[in-house]
Amino acid sequence: MHRHGYKGRKLHRERDQREALVKGLADSLVKYEAIETTLPKAKEVVPYVEKLITKAKKGDLHNRRQVLSSLQTVASAHKLVDEIAPKLQGRTSGHLRIVKTKLRRGDNAQLAKVSFVDDLTEAPVAKAANTPKAKAAAKKPAKPAAKETK
Repeated sequence: MHRHGYKGRKLHRERDQREALVKGLADSLVKYEAIETTLPKAKEVVPYVEKLITKAKKGDLHNRRQVLSSLQTVASAHKLVDEIAPKLQGRTSGHLRIVKTKLRRGDNAQLAKVSFVDDLTEAPVAKAANTPKAKAAAKKPAKPAAKETK
């Protein structure tokens, strides 16, 4: 059988099981910020999460909902959009790395660690306020209170 035109790995699973597996791995990667899995699974989950990070960096409502539908838990989706994505603004792509670790004892499968390239413990750079209300409040000096006379 030829392999022309086929994309992705089957991972010895049917489509629904494969989608659930990748979704669960992506959820764990966001939750724990690093996971160790087999090399083929790692190679499947990295492009999936890279696309989610790109959507999370945009941060509007539509992209937030797409991230919510692509991860298993709501908490991990909010963590990706609110905490992780702002820390990755300095990089346009290549947010994740795969490092081969060891061979699994039992079936001798190659294991790999998937983690973020940037250090996520650093605080993100604060953005300047661009809202019109914030600018107006910054320009107007506070008015002194009027004195009451009796």
